[in-house]
Amino acid sequence: MPEIASGVLKPDKKGTGRLVSMERSLRAAAGDTIVSAKIIRQNGLVEGAVVSGPFDIVRDRKELSAVDSICGLKPQDFQKRKSFNELVAVNPDKRFNLAKSGQRSMRIIDLVAPIGKGTRGLIISPPKAGKTVLLGQIAEAILHDDPKTCVIVLLIDERPEEVTSFRRKIKGAQVAASTIDGTNDEHIELAQLLLANVRLELECGRDVVVLVDSLTRMGRSFNRKGAGTARVMSGGVEVGALDIPRKFFGMARNIENGGSVTIIATILVDTGSRMDQLIYEEFKGTGNSEIVLDRSLAEARIFPAINLPASGTRKEEILYNEQDMKGLATMRRVLSSYKPREAMESMGKLLDKFPTNEDFLRSLSG
Repeated sequence: MPEIASGVLKPDKKGTGRLVSMERSLRAAAGDTIVSAKIIRQNGLVEGAVVSGPFDIVRDRKELSAVDSICGLKPQDFQKRKSFNELVAVNPDKRFNLAKSGQRSMRIIDLVAPIGKGTRGLIISPPKAGKTVLLGQIAEAILHDDPKTCVIVLLIDERPEEVTSFRRKIKGAQVAASTIDGTNDEHIELAQLLLANVRLELECGRDVVVLVDSLTRMGRSFNRKGAGTARVMSGGVEVGALDIPRKFFGMARNIENGGSVTIIATILVDTGSRMDQLIYEEFKGTGNSEIVLDRSLAEARIFPAINLPASGTRKEEILYNEQDMKGLATMRRVLSSYKPREAMESMGKLLDKFPTNEDFLRSLSG
């Protein structure tokens, strides 16, 4: 039996390419399997495709000799897939039951800002409010609810110790990361290749969850590269520099009779940087779910530091049944009159009385 190579296709300018791995954050390495221009042409291979097939050893390096599968499909079936622009996006209609994890923070999010397959969500956070920890908890909760879900954590310009923490703690998730000591080109290449990969998975009918930390750092990286327009807005953001980050975040959607891409991304506010504020304004209102973190709660060491009245998900009635919606409506009416600290403290006390969210909602709707 011939040995099989598998990886994500990363093309080069010569028309050839190599298969890179998520374990190495899609970076090129000496032992990568090389894919010839002929193999790429014959099989219609494109950037970001997960390719699997036998290889030969040629001049001390691995070269792909044939293609068995592309994104889990036979090559001929891969060619028949619908393109991204042909897919019909609909509202998310299948909820991830984050509350099953038993974590209080996940029970709260499941009530105030539920996440469904295809959700495009923002975690809006000031510095040091616990956004990265919350993102990790969401990853764990999704995998606890559905272990077969493809969960990818994308860390851009991240602290190395955070990358290690994610890789060790979140079993079952793929972690793709660029660290603070990496080059700007590394941050950009990672985001672009992952964008291509996830987009293809969606075209092939897969359900993928991508958790991003953070859109702010991704935006800064693409702005440093520039868009070539030579027109700069106030705050130092070049016109067009955020086009690819917007395309990345906008890729999240639920496809009618197809797959889904769920993206939950952190974004910074109140950093004192005009650029960061402009990046936030660029994404504000583009999601269909928002989890808003509150600095005053974090300073009081109240976690999760979620501003409950300000957080929410559009069309949440599709994700919950009619009976549960009655309880959620009652909860919303009460929370709307509270300040963030009062709301979080009251919610914590209420959840302590009920072992599950179902019990809690029944008490409100009864």
